[in-house]
Amino acid sequence: MPVIRLPYDDLENLTSVSIEKIKERLPLMCADVERIEADYMDVEFFPNRPDLFSVEGVSRALRQFLDVEPGLVSYEIAKSGIEMVVDSSVLDVRPYVVCGVVKNLRLDSSVIESLMLLQKHLHRGVGRNRKKVSVGVHDLAKVKPPFRYLAVGPEFSFVPLDYEEEMTMADILERHPKGVAYRYILEGKPKYPLILDSNGNVLSFPPIINAERTRVTESTKDIFIDVTGLNEDVSIALNIIACALAERGGQIQSVLLRSLSGTVGRIEEKETPCLEPGTMEISVKDVKSLIGIELSAEECKRCCERMGLGAEVSVSAQVSEMPNTISGEERLKVKIPAYRYDILHPWDIIEDIAIGYGYDRIEPEIPETVVIGEVHPIEDKKSAMRGIMTGLGYFEVLTFTLTSEKKQFERMRQNPFSGLEGQRFSSLVSRKGKQSNDKASNLPHLADIVKVASPISTEHTILRYSILPNLLDTLSLNKHRDLPQRIFEVGPVVLNYKEEYRLAAVSIHANANFAEVKSVVDAVLNELGLEDAEVVESENEAFLEGRRASIIKNGKHIGVFGEIHPEVILNFGLSYPVVGFEVEI
Repeated sequence: MPVIRLPYDDLENLTSVSIEKIKERLPLMCADVERIEADYMDVEFFPNRPDLFSVEGVSRALRQFLDVEPGLVSYEIAKSGIEMVVDSSVLDVRPYVVCGVVKNLRLDSSVIESLMLLQKHLHRGVGRNRKKVSVGVHDLAKVKPPFRYLAVGPEFSFVPLDYEEEMTMADILERHPKGVAYRYILEGKPKYPLILDSNGNVLSFPPIINAERTRVTESTKDIFIDVTGLNEDVSIALNIIACALAERGGQIQSVLLRSLSGTVGRIEEKETPCLEPGTMEISVKDVKSLIGIELSAEECKRCCERMGLGAEVSVSAQVSEMPNTISGEERLKVKIPAYRYDILHPWDIIEDIAIGYGYDRIEPEIPETVVIGEVHPIEDKKSAMRGIMTGLGYFEVLTFTLTSEKKQFERMRQNPFSGLEGQRFSSLVSRKGKQSNDKASNLPHLADIVKVASPISTEHTILRYSILPNLLDTLSLNKHRDLPQRIFEVGPVVLNYKEEYRLAAVSIHANANFAEVKSVVDAVLNELGLEDAEVVESENEAFLEGRRASIIKNGKHIGVFGEIHPEVILNFGLSYPVVGFEVEI
């Protein structure tokens, strides 16, 4: 789940609330405070609330929740007079596009950092790693409208962000770090999407990279936003960013989209962004039933306003069971902000009412059925592992069991389609006097891989075979944080439809080496009572040859450790040495 850094001075300036009160009340908004430091705190929010992925969005929600400015926020939109022409050539590549302008901004380094992190979190969450939605932000003063969105051949060239040399789009996909990371999105496409200004200058090569020309700096006053993608979620991403910048005092302006084919959003012309709120009706009776407490219609209304919703109370006429009598059912007509991505059903509003009321005010009740439980042995062992690893200076992370062949095997230099590596390892074990068995190796076996029958994403096609790739992916998402970083996870992998619990850990810093990970592994094995386990040479190509080892117990492979191979490090976009291990528990 996204962890958002909230600087105290920003929070106080944007909310007019003391940081002490914010610390006390923020967890009641269903936020998990990860870390409290002298100048900031890191807070984890659920992925279904992308409007809270920035200090601006959190500040707006706090003003509402703390009754400073409750209710629906109204953002004014002026017409910018800027047009974007959408060429029919792009419809088979990346058909959806929306745009907006935010003017009169005062940017400093912290505001720019917040904007970039919001963009990153939207790419990962709403955008599914840019495939469904990608966002570009540009210095409007450096380009000249009207703009054009079209598809061009891979030989088209421009200067991409963070580079000084002109590169073709094909070169960008092969050499630029962002191109390498996201080229799979455009795989098989004969042409690539591009946004140009009236002078032919490039703004963006979505979903890959912006042009260096349009870089946003502290001198930027006016921002042009483009959001492209594969469905209507482009609008929610634009609304979230535009409203976040409006919280900084910016003036939102719309852009007119003209489609040459009449298929952009299924209309020929439209102005974006559109911040008209959605509406939904709920019954007060359903609120009482689902939450389990007696709330009046007015109380429900006030709770909605604390969650940034608009609400009006009405009474619908109903014929009563009593003769010649008409009764009324109290209902709420709720207005939903255009930046709220999570409200899909009346129950979502009822959940907001419960949060607005305050979970701390709901009296707990002892269940009528009382049973005595006990800790599962696996949980006992996992708890022990956590104690060991935190004692060694590692932080725990939790990652998804669903993953992909690319992350588990291709990036890790593993080949599940070849048994040769396993045979070589078996021969080695046999020479050591242990049982000759291909399963003594931790190298991947095709038969063990559990695939998802109907995956809805290329990122979630199999159940994980190993935890280490997930930890490396976590390091790549935290490159902006200080080193050293030492993280671990204890949890299941799935081999041949059976769960197997493992402990895995990685450490990244400039001086990470085999001696470091060997000392950690020795400590873990000692705590596990496996001091007699044998350490032998490993054939696992995820690790550097000569600096890798396998752990053998009674002829069975139970773990591997060593220095991660430089190619694997680069595959995950990392720049420093990494050591790690994975062991069955």
